[in-house]
Amino acid sequence: MASFSIFSLLFIHICLLLGLSFAEDPFVNYNFVVSYITVSPLGIPQQVIAINDKFPGPTINVTTNNNVVVNVKNKLDEDLLMHWSGIQQRRTSWQDGVLGTNCPIPSKWNWTYQFQVKDQIGSFFYFPSLHFQRASGGFGTFIINNRPIIPIPFDTPYGDITILIGDWYTQNHTALRKTLYAGKDLGMPDGVLINGKGPFRYNDTLVPDGIDYETVTVEPGKTYRLRVSNVGISTSLNFRIQSHNLLLAEAEGSYTVQQNYTSLDIHVGQSYSFLLTTDQNASSDYFIVASARFVNETVWQRVTGVAILHYTNSKGKASGPLPDPPQDQFDKTFSMNQARSIRWNVSASGARPNPQGSFRYGSINVTEVYVLKNKPPIMIDGKWRTTLSGISFVNPATPIRLADQYRVKGAYKLNFPTRPLTGPPRMETSVINGTYRGFIEVILQNNETKVHTYHMNGYAFFVVGMDYGEWTENSRGTYNKWDGIARTTSQVYPGAWTAILISLDNVGVWNIRTENLDSWYLGQETYIRVVNPEHNNKTEFPMPDNALFCGALSKMQKYVYYNQS
Repeated sequence: MASFSIFSLLFIHICLLLGLSFAEDPFVNYNFVVSYITVSPLGIPQQVIAINDKFPGPTINVTTNNNVVVNVKNKLDEDLLMHWSGIQQRRTSWQDGVLGTNCPIPSKWNWTYQFQVKDQIGSFFYFPSLHFQRASGGFGTFIINNRPIIPIPFDTPYGDITILIGDWYTQNHTALRKTLYAGKDLGMPDGVLINGKGPFRYNDTLVPDGIDYETVTVEPGKTYRLRVSNVGISTSLNFRIQSHNLLLAEAEGSYTVQQNYTSLDIHVGQSYSFLLTTDQNASSDYFIVASARFVNETVWQRVTGVAILHYTNSKGKASGPLPDPPQDQFDKTFSMNQARSIRWNVSASGARPNPQGSFRYGSINVTEVYVLKNKPPIMIDGKWRTTLSGISFVNPATPIRLADQYRVKGAYKLNFPTRPLTGPPRMETSVINGTYRGFIEVILQNNETKVHTYHMNGYAFFVVGMDYGEWTENSRGTYNKWDGIARTTSQVYPGAWTAILISLDNVGVWNIRTENLDSWYLGQETYIRVVNPEHNNKTEFPMPDNALFCGALSKMQKYVYYNQS
């Protein structure tokens, strides 16, 4: 009987959204079984989060405007939400997979996500958003291809290669979050993984024998599209391939002005596409390296991921020293200038014919300005917390979007300040009251000693400026008002600011956060609530039939979704 109920509700749900989305847009279905497995990526057996017994999880590979259906079965021993980082969820904030919009999927339950990748292309990734779980895995690549009728701004690559890089600890997420709760720093990671595997043994002292490493096999004389995402916890990584240039082509859904880099800093949560031409001598294999940035590299030597680029006609193993990282220990502007050099290709088409070149963001009047400032962690009410503008965000018992739907009072406050608080910090479910179709300027001010990467759900924002020091009104004179990249994340360097512009045309409740998992977990986030006063289905789909209930509405939950198997 339970199985029949699940099938019937899923069928009704699909039929409903068929009517609300474009009927000619195909459905793409995935089944995710999320569970623990034991692996030894750094030579020590540990529990990781796998999807369909794979670590990392399978790649989601779809095309613009596809309707994506992902049935998630939670076989963990704790609640779960899957977040589709960078997927804008146009009209479907109910599917976003964060606590501001969704109740968690309980252990041993199924839940089906369904959303359209409307008017998007690009390279992204997904991950579990609760309980520090991303530190144990559960992540995978999410690719959105152009529709065949929309040309890409480069010759069709011979192949498509995905690479997930990230810092890694041999402790699992439950142990790491206990460390954070105790008010301690996580310390130096134990290594860097590339596609879930440890480093090639390039150094007999640093790398133990028997480590399984990643090998990327290529044909000589071809051009490949290389999609690289930093899915780690808190470490910025420099990515490079020995003796090869990386021609940057795309950043999180926007085609870029194409330019070569010998290496590129990829910060936590960021994704890029490179064009890699295999034009080198095949006398040997080549090193692929992802190493920690902005640290004492002598002390942090072990925090280096090494994979192998293998030509099919290679005559030997990779050898020699690893390719050098940027030599900028005494030049704090190198990485920032590299970031500033990433520009939007305004002549290219994205998901639609020439939408990139038609949006003149620099001539739109700003309707609101928010300065979001982060500082080092602090004790608030006896708890070790991080803050944004003096507020440490407390996740609501009843998700904000659900509370709005059922008019639950007191679930959150629409009182997030436009400027940082001047008084003592506080813990609160404080939310930004966004104006539908407003155009807001957000200043991200980082008053810490480490790089932070900020992400916003539901949107791509325009990165228009960054510099060291405190932002002032005069800083606007340095803004790029023509071809600043539109993306979903941006780094903010220590003691520096980054300015972004956001067109609030997507109705919903949208998380804005640091992607540094330790700081996010301790409260460095908020939400922007965007409501259309007309409340129609043209700007937001109805609440899905399978929505879960929790908090003040937990008594409304029906138990037909429970799965005994």
